[in-house]
This record gives sequence, C-alpha cells and structure tokens, in this order.
Amino acid sequence: MGLLDDVIGAALGSKPGSGASSPIAMALMALLASRMAPGSAGQRGTFGGLGGLLEQFRQNGFEQAMNSWIGTGQNQAISPSQLHQALGRDTVDDLAQQTGLPHDDLLSQLSRILPGVVDKMTPNGQLPSDADLLPGPR
Repeated sequence: MGLLDDVIGAALGSKPGSGASSPIAMALMALLASRMAPGSAGQRGTFGGLGGLLEQFRQNGFEQAMNSWIGTGQNQAISPSQLHQALGRDTVDDLAQQTGLPHDDLLSQLSRILPGVVDKMTPNGQLPSDADLLPGPR
C-alpha cells in the first residue's frame, strides 16, 4: 500500500485499504494521486498529484495555506469557501460528481481533513515522489 493510501486511511480512521471506498477518500485520492482513475484522463480538475494541487492553490492565491501544511510548523486552517476558491469551481464540480456528495458537504469535510493529510504526506517539509504515493510494496 502506498503512502497516500496509508495517510488517507489514518486520517479517516479506517483500516488500511478499506478507506478508499468512502466518498471523501475518493475525493482525496482524486486530488492527491498522480493520476486520477482510469478513463478520467483529460477531465477537468485533474491535478497531477500533490505538486499539481500546490500549483492550483498558488494560482488561486492560497499558496500560503498549502505551504503551511507542507512545512513543519502549524497548519493554517482553510474554510470551505476558501477551499472552493483554491480548488476552483470546475474541480469542485468534478469531485462532487465523482463522489456523489453535495458541494457543501464535500467542501466541509475536505477543509477539515485535507490540511492534515497533506501534512502527513510531507513529514519533512518536502513533497513525496510519485513512486512513494503508488500502491504496492515500498
């Protein structure tokens, strides 16, 4: 199991490998995995992993929040409306469609969970390699 699976499972309090079926785990995987699910290449909102998500936050004026999650200091909070701005409408629409969650529920849950997940994925203040995120033996 890859780092991403481990971190999401821990953040959601699920057993390793069992959290990927929850809607919020699906949203986290879509945001943080290097590639989205097969057949979704070219869809709006495809980031290209944590680095792509950082770039999206940077473009929308929320780089400081993301940098606080990646760094080794205190994680800056992000409200659901700020997260909506940081991700952009198209991405939020795509995530809501993929997960079946209403926008408000999706953003509320992600705004609470995403900072900690990014923090755990970057324990030394550095982005993990794509290989570290893939499932399978490490």
